[in-house]
Amino acid sequence: MTRGIDIVEFALGIPQLLKTDFTDQVSTGIDNWTLRQPLGVVAGITPFNFPVMVPCWMFPVAIACGNTFVLKPSERDPSAALYMAELFKQAGLPDGVFNVIQGDKVAVDALIDHPDVKAASFVGSTPIAHYIYRRGAEQGKRVQALGGAKNHMVVMPDADLDQAVDGLIGAAYGSAGERCMAISVAVLVGDVADKIMPKLAERTKQLKIKNGMELDARWGPSSPVRRWSEFRTISRTARRAAPSCWLTAALTPTATPSRCPATRAASGSAERCLITSPRRCASTRRRYSDRCWPACG
Repeated sequence: MTRGIDIVEFALGIPQLLKTDFTDQVSTGIDNWTLRQPLGVVAGITPFNFPVMVPCWMFPVAIACGNTFVLKPSERDPSAALYMAELFKQAGLPDGVFNVIQGDKVAVDALIDHPDVKAASFVGSTPIAHYIYRRGAEQGKRVQALGGAKNHMVVMPDADLDQAVDGLIGAAYGSAGERCMAISVAVLVGDVADKIMPKLAERTKQLKIKNGMELDARWGPSSPVRRWSEFRTISRTARRAAPSCWLTAALTPTATPSRCPATRAASGSAERCLITSPRRCASTRRRYSDRCWPACG
């Protein structure tokens, strides 16, 4: 919320940022100046992990610059967008300036293909980012498409291990592991692997998976339910690829096994890099020895 409000405050100062240069008499009887004008209707397609903050990256600036905005939130958490629309209504924003549509790929395609939509901003997975950018660019629209990444954390032999473990736990599992820049691979150089893995395994045991409304919960129920099967598949793959791995389950008695993921800490050698896979949120974190670096980079 705080970061979203920061962008709203930034947008409130947009008149000063929209000022342009004016140069008179660049040649006899010729003046030169630049105008910044609204595009018209612009769209935002946002992910499930931050249903308030990510839209707030988009619509405050778009509206402040004179555009109308259509928000298509993730179908996995549609309510936050409606709450923001209600707040706009209460604040007196005219009808049609901020709009919300719900749906999946059909709604996305309708937005991108509509002739009145002049630009689109997207945050989500890399394959969908490519798809939206290509589809929009083919129609001459301005598109900002932000995809994902496999983020690595490198721990050197002379690192402070306690500080490194704190960093790993926070970067991998903070915000239920759903941050766009969450760490999915830790590269442990030299003998630091054998020293840090017991500490990392012990810390994962302390992660509480329970009702997401409880203040000490690190995870709530996974969404959607089918992700539980995905978590189990990743863990089995890690166990086969690295038989001498550390595995720690953090399910609590109050958690429902069919809905809550277990945390995993897996280790592998250079010969066993098969556990390299696309970025997974709130699931499995992996570590590799330095010999794995070329295979995992």
